[in-house]
Amino acid sequence: MSSALTDLFPHPIVQAPMAGGVSVPQLAAAVCEAGGLGFLAAGYKTADGMYQEIKQLRGLTSRPFGVNLFMPQPEHAESGAVDLYAHQLAGEAAWYETELGDPDSGRDDGYDAKLAVLLDDPVPVVSFHFGVPPREVFDKLHRVGTFTLVTATTAEEARAVERAGADAVIAQGVEAGGHQGTHRDLPENDGAGIGLLSLVAQVREAVRIPVVAAGGIMCGGQIAAALAAGAGAAQLGTAFVAAHESGAHPLHKRALTDPLFPRTELTRAFTGRPARALVNRFLREHGRYAPAAYPEVNHLTAPLRKAAAKAEDAQGMAMWAGQGHRMARELPAGRLVEVLAAELAEARTALSAGGGPR
Repeated sequence: MSSALTDLFPHPIVQAPMAGGVSVPQLAAAVCEAGGLGFLAAGYKTADGMYQEIKQLRGLTSRPFGVNLFMPQPEHAESGAVDLYAHQLAGEAAWYETELGDPDSGRDDGYDAKLAVLLDDPVPVVSFHFGVPPREVFDKLHRVGTFTLVTATTAEEARAVERAGADAVIAQGVEAGGHQGTHRDLPENDGAGIGLLSLVAQVREAVRIPVVAAGGIMCGGQIAAALAAGAGAAQLGTAFVAAHESGAHPLHKRALTDPLFPRTELTRAFTGRPARALVNRFLREHGRYAPAAYPEVNHLTAPLRKAAAKAEDAQGMAMWAGQGHRMARELPAGRLVEVLAAELAEARTALSAGGGPR
């Protein structure tokens, strides 16, 4: 792993940036203080909202941290398909006594303004999701001393990340909770994701830049396996959803280990892009009808998800979770990093002694 990244944090543990209110400054700070790399999620925030969270995080820790940006999405959704899905959701709006959102509320997530803030007041690490910026973006970030990463879900996408000039690639397996970071959202590829260990090995052969493994990792033994496959660090999201400092809704935290929600599924039901969530009523009833239309569907369902959370109805919420969600531990984030690091050390010792990760 490039020392330019690993020198920033003692443990090869990265807290995934989880948009929608989970990755709050308190969570990122706790991870950083414990020796991992904490991340803020700029997705769904204004540029000023992102800046205010950066200021807050800097007041909580002096250690390096990262900020994640969503790439703007091309216009490819058919308005008729979105209108049809809105009709499908009319009963939900009536049930929750709210209106559906405006699907035409914006496509770029304030990307240019956020990037301008990060160039004017640089942070140690910036990552990108849903695509690859042009080389000039990486050149500008490098000039201000920022380390850059981009999510990839295939070896081909990883090669594109390397060609563009990023410092490292995040290999995201199909096990990952939340949105798959595919560079092109093609409906014909739904369900064709690659498992993490296979993906890490393929990406490791395809590129020379460092690889961070992401997808379903919940314990130190799994981190050891990812490192053995060729990654230099592991990114964990679902493992930190249940942390005390996480901004996730209490129902979401409890649902990770609730027998009522035994499995996850990739779905377009909530946002129009494939994202892994705990299977609930909303997903079961609407997943099959949701079009490939991000961010239109995300805007459309936002009031429904907000109303469900306010009503404390887990059956209507988008509860993002990776396949290892049943292994979630309700611990302070700093303590979780310590436990993961201890498990990793134990697994490495077992591997060097001829045993296997525990």
